[in-house]
Formats: sequence, structure tokens, C-alpha cells
Amino acid sequence: MEEILNAIPHRPPFLFVDRIVELSGTKIKTAKEIRPDDPVFAGHYPGQPIMPGALICESIFQTGAILLSKVMGGMGGGIPVLTRINNAKFKSIVKPGNTLDIEAELVEKVSNAYFMKGKASVGGRTSVTVEFTVTLAKEVL
Repeated sequence: MEEILNAIPHRPPFLFVDRIVELSGTKIKTAKEIRPDDPVFAGHYPGQPIMPGALICESIFQTGAILLSKVMGGMGGGIPVLTRINNAKFKSIVKPGNTLDIEAELVEKVSNAYFMKGKASVGGRTSVTVEFTVTLAKEVL
């Protein structure tokens, strides 16, 4: 967890990555345990809790931010800020007790824009795929 906290500015309760599984070049794999006691499940949906798709996407975005931090040698280059989301596809439900396997890949860098793609899955079954772009901000206003 320390490695993640040193790589990105996100903190609980808005940290959606528990551990780095694999890092190689322009690709990273992480994991997140979907805990039944997470407060989001009190309202989404009571009695039939599912992980919100937006938060699954956020886990992919955070995984991408960790990758950028590792590629660039830390957060000294700026804070990763999401600037675009494309082609998000929600394919299967994620429930409390699942382990979310997350992947992100740096596809291209153009000026200060980092074009990425990612995927989240449970037990080998794809839950979400998304393409996204981030830029590094010196400070968040």
C-alpha cells in the first residue's frame, strides 16, 4: 500500500487500488478487494449491492495514474487529472466480496496528454473497458 500512496495523491475513502500486481514498461496490473462494508453499498443498492460503474472506472483511472507515476519516477511532474473518457463499456456487475483485477496501458503521449486504455475484470470476466486521457497539473485549483 505504501508504494501506491507514494505514487498517487488519492487517499481513502477515495482510493480504489489495494495493490500492484505487475508492472512492465507501459502496462500495469493492480487489484482491489470489493469490501462488503464499503459505505457505498448502503445506498447502491440496498439489499442488492453492486459496485457503481463510475467507481470501477475510477479504479482504472487510478491504476493509470500509478503507471504514469512509475514511468515518470514520482509525482514531481504534476498531479494526474482526467481530461477525457471514451468508449466506456460496462459488461458485467461487480459485487461485494469480489476481487477487481485492473489493467491500464499507456497508448501514446502527445505533448502533455497521456492517452491510455484500461480494463477491470472479476475472475477473468470483463466488467468494464475504457479509453481515457490524463494530463499532469502543477496544482489542482
